[in-house]
Parts: sequence; structure tokens; C-alpha cells
Amino acid sequence: MPRIAHLHDDHTSGDLSRYLAFLGRDAALGATAEHHAVRVSRFAAGAVALRAEVIVSHLPLRLQSLPGLMALRARHPRATLIHVEHLHCEGSAAAARNRGRQRAILRSAYALFNHVVALSTPQANWMRRHALVNPGQLSVIPPCADLAPFAALPDPRGPVRHIAAIGRLHRQSGLDMLIEAFSVVSNPDARLDIFGDGPQRGELRALARHDLRIRVHGSTTRLAALRRADAIAIPARWQPSPLAAQEALAAGRRVLHSGRDSLSELQGPGLVTVADLSVAAWSRALSDVLAETDAVPRLAVAGAREPTVQGWQALLGRLGCRKTAKSSSFATI
Repeated sequence: MPRIAHLHDDHTSGDLSRYLAFLGRDAALGATAEHHAVRVSRFAAGAVALRAEVIVSHLPLRLQSLPGLMALRARHPRATLIHVEHLHCEGSAAAARNRGRQRAILRSAYALFNHVVALSTPQANWMRRHALVNPGQLSVIPPCADLAPFAALPDPRGPVRHIAAIGRLHRQSGLDMLIEAFSVVSNPDARLDIFGDGPQRGELRALARHDLRIRVHGSTTRLAALRRADAIAIPARWQPSPLAAQEALAAGRRVLHSGRDSLSELQGPGLVTVADLSVAAWSRALSDVLAETDAVPRLAVAGAREPTVQGWQALLGRLGCRKTAKSSSFATI
């Protein structure tokens, strides 16, 4: 059975951690290959000797990571190398200070891999449009996680009152605009709870201090945040992964989202797209959601995993695996 090493440098319980756990535990994927998560430094990916036929990078691509990726390629010349792009997308590229420089870095990095995986069709279209990767070496495989714990959460009761936003406290997340929009909402019983950490934490707390209905908490799990929320807000300025919305839909929570990048592919009941990232548009949308009382159908857990499982099975079957020498040790330093 082929061995697949998934390289990452994640120390949190966020989207990437849950995605890697799903890849390692899914029975259908495990029947055809051994999936192992291996933590490495994003700046020294080639420092680890891996006994694997396929090496999958989930590392963030930056200029400083290129030497480590080159060392990884040189150290494992017979392995099939795949990169999954969790960081860059059209929205993040638009926010970059030097877009030409960033594209050159990405082209150089992607060229080190046999194949590149986009998390959504919009992300793949952005890569093709700017010729970042050979179209024949690009696939779209949406991420997934174990949705069963979210499906087990009880339905919200009564009218929508508690709205949660969970993520990195960074300009990307659009939480500064969300706080201003919520402050305009007149409903005195409404609550907005923001969970996470990041460079905007102080700024967001300052914005929220004049409205006692808004609280900026520290980090927590998405499951814990959704347990006491009736709806979730994702006002992202860019969003490579749709996983947060999937988990909320599996929990039967309404999702207000910006429709940016991967979010543009979301479909089904319970979704409210607010593409205009303005205080006026989002305050109207929040007021409308706070008037809702009906439960929303939950995302089918079994159906949600199929695109991910089938995508990886198809890609690995297409690429094949060149076997290396057998060893009882998966990775050595």
C-alpha cells in the first residue's frame, strides 16, 4: 500500500488540522493508501528524510520557504510531490503589495511539484488565468473534515439571537466591518460573539467596546462556538477554504457570508450571500437574519465527504506511485 506524507507546520486545531485528521481517518481513503501527517518547518521542508511514495505539502508558500522546498525536491527525486494551496487565492493576491513579485514566487514554487491542488474552482481559475501552474498539473479537491460532531449539535431554538464569527483576527476576515455593521442593528436582544486571535485583536476590541451586545473572545473550537450560536457570519475579504461554512451548515446554523473565493460555490438553504462588504449591506442582512425563526435543513454529512474522497482517489490513481525501499520508519531526521 502506498505511503503518503502530508507535510504541515500547523500547531492549532484549525481548518488544516481537521482536514489532515480527516485524510488520515477516512476509511475509503485508508483502503487505498496510508495517509500520515508530518509536522515540519515551513522554512526547512527538506530537513526530513521521508519513506513515502507521495509527499503532499500543505505548507504556506512564501519567498523564504523556496530553499526548503528545493531541498525537499532534491532529497526525494523519485517521490511524487503534490502541493495543496491553503493560503493564496484571488482575494489575497489582490491585497498583496507587489502582485507581480508574488506571482513569480508562486510560479517558482509550484514548478517544484508534480501536481498542485486547489481547494475550489475559483481558486483554480485564478491560477490558470495568471499562468501560475500548468493546467495539466492542476486539480480541484475541496477540503473536508469530520462533520459528525457538528451534525450532533441540537437545533437552535426560537428566533435567531446569537451570531458568532470564528477565525483569525486579521483584516482578511472582515470582522472590523462586521462589528460596525452589527452596531447599527437595532435589536436589543441580539448578540455578536467573535472568537479567535490575531493582529487585529486590540483594534476589534476597541471597536466593540461601545456596544455591550458585542464581545471579542479568545480562541476556541468552532464546535464550542457553534454550540451556543444560532447563526455564523463569515464577512471574509478573501477565503480560500469553505470549511467553516460547511461545519456551520452541518450544525443547522444559518451562514451569512461574503461569497468571496471558495464561498462563491456554496449552495443550499440557510445561506445568505452579502457580496457588498459595506456596513449598510451587512447591517440589513444581519437584521433580516435576526428576524428568522424557522429551522434550516442540515448539510448531509455523507454527501459532503464524497468530493474530497473521490478527488484524492482520482488524483492518486492518475499520478500512480513509484515505490521506494521499504522501512519500518516513516520519517527520519
